[in-house]
Amino acid sequence: MRFIAVLLALGLLWVQAQTWFGQRSAARVAELRTQLQQQEQANAQAREAQTRARAELKDLREGLEMVEEKARSELGMVKPDEIYVKLK
Repeated sequence: MRFIAVLLALGLLWVQAQTWFGQRSAARVAELRTQLQQQEQANAQAREAQTRARAELKDLREGLEMVEEKARSELGMVKPDEIYVKLK
């Protein structure tokens, strides 16, 4: 009976040691959670920057077409290789 009690006590000590000092210790878990929060914030900032960059690229692509269309209709712009024909 005494042997079983000693064995259980050693098992309990081993479990406690793993909980406080092991690879999955409470301190390590807290550290990993902090790192996870920091990485999630960095990912969110990167997503926002990517969204802004995509919107800017879209505006540049579509914006030039819109500027060219207005220049053609309002200012009569003609490209060097084009022939302008006006129909009434």
